[in-house]
Amino acid sequence: MAEEQQAKPKGQEGKKASEAISIVRLSGRDINGRLPVFRALRQIKGIGQGMANAMAQAIEKSQGIGRDRQIGTLSEEETTKLESVIKNPEKFGVPSFMLNRQKDAEANASIHMVGTDLVIKTRQDMDNSIKQQTWIGFRRQYGQKVRGQRTRATGRTGETVGVAKKKLEDAEKASRAPKGTSGTAKPGTAPAGAAAGATASGASAAEAVPKPAAKQE
Repeated sequence: MAEEQQAKPKGQEGKKASEAISIVRLSGRDINGRLPVFRALRQIKGIGQGMANAMAQAIEKSQGIGRDRQIGTLSEEETTKLESVIKNPEKFGVPSFMLNRQKDAEANASIHMVGTDLVIKTRQDMDNSIKQQTWIGFRRQYGQKVRGQRTRATGRTGETVGVAKKKLEDAEKASRAPKGTSGTAKPGTAPAGAAAGATASGASAAEAVPKPAAKQE
């Protein structure tokens, strides 16, 4: 009898694993049904490592769903309970300081948003800061960083000033160089124009020196 009683649960567990749903829809996200509850929560936008851990503990305490249980083996009723914890984690014992919307102006309370709700709310916050013409709004309007990051080497927008300056310097050097010469010369050698000038000046100097008069017989 003892062996039969032990074999029965194993058979039930195998049946549940075989009947597990491959894809589960949770908070607007398609999640692999083979993932445990803890890892499945992390697939939802707005739930990180710490929040998933806190939610998994709250679900295990309040709903009796283990954190290592496959998400695809949950019934519809258990999935609904999981959704209720995700929508209102503070009600089930998650600390308020872990919520991602602290002192929300519209809700007049600290709430936690996930999925598309979080994306839309973040976009609204950015648009409001631009309309109010705050400092962060100005930075966002012109595509600059708003959290104090450096912009000298990274995060630049528009034309690269250094390349344009180098081109102007090269063009100025070329215009200053004498005609028929390149802008640069090898060290230890005189430019071709300078050599030509030297020969010309030498010839003119030789012509200026008077020749001695011929001897008369």
